[in-house]
Amino acid sequence: MSPTLHTLGAALLMLAGAAQAEPRHAITLYDEPPKYPADFKHFEYVNPDAPKGGLLRLRGVGTFDSLNPFIPKGTSASVGMIYDSLTYHSQDEPLTEYGLIAEKIEKAPDNSYVRFILNPKARFHDGTPITAEDVIFTFNILLEKGDPLYRHYYADVAQVVAEDKLKVRFDFKHKDNRELPLVLGQIEVLPKHWWATRNFGKGSLEPPLGSGPYKISKVSPGSSVEFERVKDWWANDLPVSRGLYNFDRIRVDYYRDTQVALEAFKAGQFDVNEEFSAKDWNTGYDSPALKAGKYVQVSIQKQVPAGMQGYVFNLRRPIFQDRRVREAIAQLFDFEWAKKQIFYGDYKRTHSYFENSEMAASGLPSEAELKLLEPLRDKLPPEVFTQEFKPPVSDGSGIIREQSRRAFQLLTEAGYRIENDKMIGPDGKQLAFEFLNFQPNLERVVLPFKRNLAELGIDLQIRRVDVSQYINRLREWDYDMTSAVWPQSNSPGNEQLDMWHSSSVDKAGSQNYIGLHDPAIDKLVESLIRANSRQSLVTHARALDRALLWGHYVVPNYYVDAWRVAYWKRFGRPKTTPHSDYGLMTWWEEQPLNALQPAPAAETEQEAE
Repeated sequence: MSPTLHTLGAALLMLAGAAQAEPRHAITLYDEPPKYPADFKHFEYVNPDAPKGGLLRLRGVGTFDSLNPFIPKGTSASVGMIYDSLTYHSQDEPLTEYGLIAEKIEKAPDNSYVRFILNPKARFHDGTPITAEDVIFTFNILLEKGDPLYRHYYADVAQVVAEDKLKVRFDFKHKDNRELPLVLGQIEVLPKHWWATRNFGKGSLEPPLGSGPYKISKVSPGSSVEFERVKDWWANDLPVSRGLYNFDRIRVDYYRDTQVALEAFKAGQFDVNEEFSAKDWNTGYDSPALKAGKYVQVSIQKQVPAGMQGYVFNLRRPIFQDRRVREAIAQLFDFEWAKKQIFYGDYKRTHSYFENSEMAASGLPSEAELKLLEPLRDKLPPEVFTQEFKPPVSDGSGIIREQSRRAFQLLTEAGYRIENDKMIGPDGKQLAFEFLNFQPNLERVVLPFKRNLAELGIDLQIRRVDVSQYINRLREWDYDMTSAVWPQSNSPGNEQLDMWHSSSVDKAGSQNYIGLHDPAIDKLVESLIRANSRQSLVTHARALDRALLWGHYVVPNYYVDAWRVAYWKRFGRPKTTPHSDYGLMTWWEEQPLNALQPAPAAETEQEAE
């Protein structure tokens, strides 16, 4: 196409539906009214008068060798608070985004484009204005050198155009990807001028230039990162910012593993610890400081989907390509025993890839679901249409005869046999595989699973590596089985491509840990992204859920429907907690660090497991 025709075509595209399009302060997935009007002052889950000041000390686990979280190389520290995005995702609505760098958002009525009108006050930390050219640079560099996730997220973008210094328009290849305008709003804008003299594709420990509420003030390589609040942050007075980012300084110290971190927390070395271990939550925090009331443990109810946590079968390995083998192995995970003996009764069994939400499949497929599933009947397991998926259930005694019988039956059907107490496959080799792990706490859950497998002649070896090795092996698909979590939002969309679609199966750094390349699941993912109403989205998610569950691609694990948070009593919290997070960035310091002297280290030390 000639430049003249290209320009004319772009102009016509822009004018299509222009009579109805108008700049707005917020956008929603299905064009429903946002919760907060254009003249809102602040979110309900913040204290707009929260005092500024003080120090918040947090923990990281493992180490880091980079400050660039956008690329699939190295292990980056968490530095998201130094960047602003085009829009801000409200934490008490399913999927609504309000203007941040983009003062206004204009979405075409036919969803053929989205236009972001930038706030003229928006600045990087060096005072340079944020322009449309920075947005375009960010988009292109993420596609070229960023994590593969971005190529999936932005695959439906046909072109991005700077209409003037403060207007940028994204044109779409298709008009039925309703989530795409919101996904593009989440772009954290990078400074083109700063990266012009640096290699974006190479990890570095040089503090990058940002535009957000904090900037990096100090880095101890692999050990800690300190952030300083930007006092003259350009967005301080915006309604999406009031009551947030109240600490003058935030320091993140990195610990070898969660057990070491827990002991450091009890000794007063950092302030807030989100706990993921039922054992530690129930027994690990006991200390003189807890008895003295110097720190507290709180459970904050979640109002978001739990997603799927499970032991992943890597289908790139030949031994896992038979669905019967995968189902047989899953039979031998005894959740009921683990809940009673290990989890202190805290956890619930995961039954869905959209657990703890209305999108989780239940019962038999509805009429609406069948309309999606029937055209794929010859490509899906027959159980999708005839049975409700339920993980095996034991009596909690530790004796799983029924599950073992079922597993043996499935393996026999798949051509396996017992020989000298070993489960021998059609290739004459014992069924054996490795579980890749970096979490010490997880081993006590995997070991009973290993014993159950061994009783059926299956050899499971647990391989523990450090965090850096784990990340690298995950990126290279170098594992047989591992533990993974696929979180879900209340509005699943383009990220499903990165999790389940065949286009992500060979892309290092994607979340397609299973190695899925199934045409039926591809179709279900693609149609979910194009759902045109909330009810349609729920129906599509349930249909996809059934296909994933009956593929037996994971051993479903467990979840907890609350955030378990321990913190030293130096902080104030708003009365209302946001739906999608426990709201740490809404807290503020009420007492300085030296106001609460922790118990002496000798009194709080416990032997790590």
